[in-house]
Amino acid sequence: MKDMNLETSPDSGSRFLRACLRKPVDCTPVWFLRQAGRYMQEYRDVRKHHTLVEICKQPDIAAEVTITAAEKLGVDAAIIFADLLLPLEPMGLDFEFMAGEGPVVHHPVRTTEDVLALRTDRAEDLSYVARAIEKVGAHFGNRLGIIGFCGAPYTLASYMIEGGGSRNYIETKKLMYRNPTAWNGLLDKLITVLTAYCKQQVEAGADVIQIFDSWVGSLSIEDYRQYALPASKRLVEAVQQMGVPVIYFGVETAGLLTDMASTGADVMGLDWHQPIEVAWKSVGYNHAVQGNLDPITLFAPLDILETRVKEVLRSAGGRVGHIFNLGHGIVPSTPVENVQAVVKMVHDYKLEQARG
Repeated sequence: MKDMNLETSPDSGSRFLRACLRKPVDCTPVWFLRQAGRYMQEYRDVRKHHTLVEICKQPDIAAEVTITAAEKLGVDAAIIFADLLLPLEPMGLDFEFMAGEGPVVHHPVRTTEDVLALRTDRAEDLSYVARAIEKVGAHFGNRLGIIGFCGAPYTLASYMIEGGGSRNYIETKKLMYRNPTAWNGLLDKLITVLTAYCKQQVEAGADVIQIFDSWVGSLSIEDYRQYALPASKRLVEAVQQMGVPVIYFGVETAGLLTDMASTGADVMGLDWHQPIEVAWKSVGYNHAVQGNLDPITLFAPLDILETRVKEVLRSAGGRVGHIFNLGHGIVPSTPVENVQAVVKMVHDYKLEQARG
């Protein structure tokens, strides 16, 4: 684990980690959601020989994919190549990625009996992710921040119940509303497994854990508060007790941000549906923020792209604790050279301009 007691000098600790802790930096740190992906030829070459899950389970390859993307882009953090659904397998749920359909869980969790059958004693089966983190950390040292991650309890529960992605989350909400005992039991089991999984990653050298609540935007504020927030808060606190900051990120969550911030996460990930200045005020300046360029802007001509990048940076106002990122992941056909250009734009931007 890296030293969290950073000095006030912007040269102490990685730029990314300093921003997570709202410490001064020499320039805004930048990395990208899904920065290792199909838009990059090097990744496509690896995928010719391995499935996504095979890459995740082979630490040498997972580390190579992680390192290659971070170095090619020149970013300030490397997020380990893994998948949100990996914890399902040691819990007793098999899944696979179907062409054109995404992940499919063949035996969804729908009943109390299904929840009772889930295991929580096999988290060690996920140690291949920790071994990949060790390799990435050995390569970068303190030059870059190393990000581990997991899915949030609500998001993983929804995958387990729906059997994959969903538009309306009908089965998930039916279980929530009709069988709160099974719902809470499912979340408890997920927290147990995810806590152990994150602990492996932190002990392997992850500087930060990002918790992806990808589907929590499907909930109303009232349902988020009752059915998702308590579990997310428990997981955030458990990870923070390991000595690392937590990034909490969801999609289409502008209306939930204030409540999401009550988890106590150190960094709030923002999508692109409102300016950072508005979102940051809503979550409170005691949190760092991450975001929030629309990922499709990466297809724009460079002059438009630069305008949008500077709008994000100006909206952040030069305040300590801003990490530049997208509001969601890089999509497969994104031009790599535009992603690289954004990194340079962010690094070249003078924070004094934003501060006025």
